[in-house]
Amino acid sequence: MKTDIQIQQDVMAELKWEPKVNAAHIGVEVKNGVVTLSGHVDSFAEKWNAEEAAKRVAGVKVIAVELDVVLPGSSKKSDTEIAKAAMDALKWNVYKLADSVSIKVEDGYITLTGQVPWNFERISAENSVRYLTGVRGVYNFISLKPAISVTTVKIDIEKALKRRAHDEAQEITVNVHGDEVTLGGKIHDWKEKSLAIDAVWAIPGVKKVIDNTSFA
Repeated sequence: MKTDIQIQQDVMAELKWEPKVNAAHIGVEVKNGVVTLSGHVDSFAEKWNAEEAAKRVAGVKVIAVELDVVLPGSSKKSDTEIAKAAMDALKWNVYKLADSVSIKVEDGYITLTGQVPWNFERISAENSVRYLTGVRGVYNFISLKPAISVTTVKIDIEKALKRRAHDEAQEITVNVHGDEVTLGGKIHDWKEKSLAIDAVWAIPGVKKVIDNTSFA
């Protein structure tokens, strides 16, 4: 097991080795295995890269990042400028995230909110804005919305009908497009129609139900 001094030396060496970080402005303290990075950096991207560099060192378990982002005069941007640049970055993102993610900028700190289906999209949104000029920090509050499965919808409808002594929903068709579910096929009565629709609305992630069913 490494001593605190060994960990400190290794973290300092890793920071010097990392070309995206100016190690001369970063202090490293290690106490009882807790690594504290202090000092100042010229951008949020440099702060993030310093933290990632420290994480690469064997023996590092806990990191406290106390680095201040002090933007050079040429890097200072208004919140409006940063917000526009961030929205443009999401628009140009290969995953087309602008429609799913909302942006708020306050004092140079970007807050991302919204819902996306996949974690890689959540990470991609943060990566898109992290390196923008003027950014002092990024808070990623984007949540993941569950993917809606045709099989799951069908099973839930059948369970709802069975609980109420109805026949299985063999004649009900299900089509899922994003968070929108379309029901088709044959329904035997209004009660069965209502149960099928309610069953779909009970599934997490559903935002719209289109009823194209007809009576048998």
